Formats: sequence, C-alpha cells, structure tokens
Amino acid sequence: MSERPLVLPFDPAGIVLDRRRGLSQQLYQALRARVLDGRLSSGTRLPATRDLAAILALSRNSVIRAYDQLYAEGYIESRVGDGTYVSRLPKLSTQLSTGLSRGLSTELSTFSSKNTEDISSRERSSEPLERLKNNHLPPPKSGAPRAFRVGIPAFDLFPFEVWAKLQAGFWRNPDPARLGYGDPAGERALRELVAAYMRRSRGLSCTAEQIVITHGAQQAISLCAQLLLQPGDKVAVENPGYRAAGHAFAIAGARVIGVAVDEQGMDCQRLAQVTDCRLAYVTPAHQYPTGVTMSLARRLALLDWAERNEGWIVEDDYDGEYRYSGAPLAPLAALDQQGRVLYVGTFGKIAFPALRLGYLVLPARLAEAFSQGRALAVRHSEVGSQCVMAEFMAQGHFQRHIRRMRRAALSRRNVLKAGWPVDVPGLGEMPEVEAGLHVKVDVDNHAREQELVAKAEAVGVEVNPLSSYWLEDSEVPVDKRAGLVLGFAAVPEGEIAEALMRLRKAWKQR
Repeated sequence: MSERPLVLPFDPAGIVLDRRRGLSQQLYQALRARVLDGRLSSGTRLPATRDLAAILALSRNSVIRAYDQLYAEGYIESRVGDGTYVSRLPKLSTQLSTGLSRGLSTELSTFSSKNTEDISSRERSSEPLERLKNNHLPPPKSGAPRAFRVGIPAFDLFPFEVWAKLQAGFWRNPDPARLGYGDPAGERALRELVAAYMRRSRGLSCTAEQIVITHGAQQAISLCAQLLLQPGDKVAVENPGYRAAGHAFAIAGARVIGVAVDEQGMDCQRLAQVTDCRLAYVTPAHQYPTGVTMSLARRLALLDWAERNEGWIVEDDYDGEYRYSGAPLAPLAALDQQGRVLYVGTFGKIAFPALRLGYLVLPARLAEAFSQGRALAVRHSEVGSQCVMAEFMAQGHFQRHIRRMRRAALSRRNVLKAGWPVDVPGLGEMPEVEAGLHVKVDVDNHAREQELVAKAEAVGVEVNPLSSYWLEDSEVPVDKRAGLVLGFAAVPEGEIAEALMRLRKAWKQR
C-alpha cells in the first residue's frame, strides 16, 4: 500500500491585511497567490472559516466570502465531513512552473506590459507578431498640449458648449432604431453631409455610398492595408514621411519602399523605378512632415503611374482645411478618372484627436467591400459621436469652426515666425508656411539636431527631430536627414512667445 504524500499544514504567516480596504477581497488575493506560487500546494488543508477568522482577527463572513470566491474559481474544494482543501489539479504544478519561469503574475490580472516585449519571441509566434516588433507606434505624448507639439489643433477653441447641447439632445430621447447594430459604413446622415462637404470644399464628386466612416485616419489607412495588399506586395511611401502609415502596411505583410520627397512632393521618376509596386501612400496637400505641396505635374504623373500599373493611391488629406492663401487645393481623388485613389479624411485636426472620427472616400467599386471589411473589425462606429457630428455640420457649426480654426492657426504661425531664434549655429531660418499645422526647419547635421532637441526638452519645449521620420534603411546620409519639426497650433499665442523665449536662451548657451 503506497504512502500518502506529506502535505504541509496551512501557515498564515505573511498574510497582512490593510484594514482600510475590503478584507475579504484581500484575503482571497492572498490565498490565491499562495496557491499559484506553490506555497499552498495541492491537497493542503485549510482552516475552518471560524478558525481562520480568529487567527486573522476578521469577521467570519469575510473569510466565507473569500473561500466562496476561491471555490467558484476552482482553487479550493470541500470534502464532505473532512474540511476544505487546496484543489488537486494534476497539471497545476507543470503549468505553474512554466508560467512562473515566464513571469506569470499572481495578481488578479496575468497581463503586464512586459509580456508584450517577448511574446513574439516564443516558440510559436505568428508572422504579424514578428512584424509588430519593428512596426509599432511610440507611446503618445502625455499631459496637456504644449509648444510645439505636432499633430494637435487648437482644440482650446472648440465649441464644447454647443457640442454638449447636441450630445445631450441626442441622448435625451434617442431613436430606438439607432441603438442596435448600425451600418458598418457609418450613419447615413453623416455620410451624406461628408459627401456634400467634399463636393463643396474639395471639388470631389462623390456620393454617400462611397463614404465609410472610420475611427480616425489611422483606421482608414489600416483598412487599405488589409484589403488591398497581399504579403510580399511592395508599397511606396514618402521618405521622410508618416511612419504610422508605413507600419500599417508592414503589419499587413507588405514590403515598404521609401521614395524621396523634394520641393514638388514624391519623386514620381523614382517611383517608376520600383518594380511591381502595388500601392503608393502620399500626403499631397501638405506633405508630412516637410510641408511641401505636390505640384500638378507630379499629381498627374502619379495618377498615370496608378493607371499604367493598375496600382492604388492612398491620399491622406490629414490637414487640408488649413490653407492660408486661397482655397484648399483640389485633391488627387478629384482628378482621378480611373477609380484608383482612396481619399482619407479626418475630423481630428478640426475638432480634437480624441474624437476618433475619420472617413474614407472610395472608388465606387470598393465601397461595399470596405464596409464589409470594417464590419469584421469593429462592426460599426459609436452612434452618438456620428449623430452629433452630423447635427454639428447640418446646423452650420462645422463650417464656422473651420474658419475660426484657420484664423487661429494663421495667428499662431505668425507668432512663431516673428519670434523664431536667429543666429543659432547650425539652425536654419523659419520658412514660409502656406498650409497645415506644422513646419520643418533645416539643421546642419544630425548631431546638432539631437543637441537642439535635447536642449528644448530640458526647458519644457517639444521639438521633434526630422530624422525620426525617415525609414531606417534609407540610403540618404544621416546628416542629410537632420531638421526640426514644430507644430504651431496646439497652444495660444502667449504660450508660443514664452516657449520661444526659453528656446532662444537654451539654444544660444554653449
């Protein structure tokens, strides 16, 4: 007859409870942790609830609630007439030893940010996880906007009182028909208003059926990557350019090829040399981050490339409303006669980024497929923000706000230009800024760029290095990638002037 394994008695040492917080929850967590890390091994007998309550100076009800939770989750079991024991789980020791060696947490959640760093290094990693290691976004800038944060409009000027009234009106008596599962392409009223806005402000002839509402421009770009590309396809992106777009294409398995940008935009002669290229991503109205505008000759050449190669063009018009002389330029999509351009727009640069509301204007033959593809990812957009934005546009608030934002951005640009530091070694002059919400300034070399960025950060001013916008495998020498990128719309004029004063002082110190 085999001997029963030796089971150590329960030892309450080390269980320390904070009397200011829920005692039953703390006791449950403490006992659970001991089961997971092996201090309470399978088969260990636990004290009766009355006894443990006396040992820990708790009410019996607190112990009963903790035991009940452990019972429900399978950590302990009751043996009729014999008491309460840690469950006998044959695979528990193997799972725990493996889990603990990989850093398994014994807290309530077994997820930690550290796990994401090495998840793709496990034996059975997927290809998308492998791609994600080198193609992900940096953490967003935290805290309130400050000079000279890039990508932030003057949302201190947004009419939140108007928005709040419209929001309250919608939710006070919502139409039950809108509270179920909606159209994955978006609310019909908003799509019709977006189509009308595109026709009026951009000269882009389109209908509501060609509009798909998205969670911002980034989701629109990701949808293009998912639905237009196969693993191994080549995608041309501007270099320097919007790195998040390149990451989206890379995650889809595409080979991202950087194409040089000059004073007329993407170099289409270089693009023509990229064989078997499936898609080109461009920001023609205000190139990100250099700020140049794609010339008409280049636009026509790019459209010709798409037609000859049966390729696609993703046109990201992220801040096209901000043009400081004349009307906004007609987009590539308005010139497209072959249905090869997918136009990406966003409300984030007019309202505020946290709104997460953007849209795609699609060639008619792609509209249904993109709606179906989006439904598999998020089913449909949140109804409240769509309906409120539709009402915001229908009542004329949107157009008035665009005019207000354009005036404010122009005024803030002028303050930046007037106060820009001069005679700083290695730093270029402030160029003319005819569009957009940011500006690129030349710097002599990479080392000087990094020094200027560090000194700015030391005095609480955000300045982005141009070198961070280049693809890592770029053939352009490092010193030729140097520069500074500054957003000028995020904060009022007084804060801009004060930040410039700090920069002048910091940058002139040797």
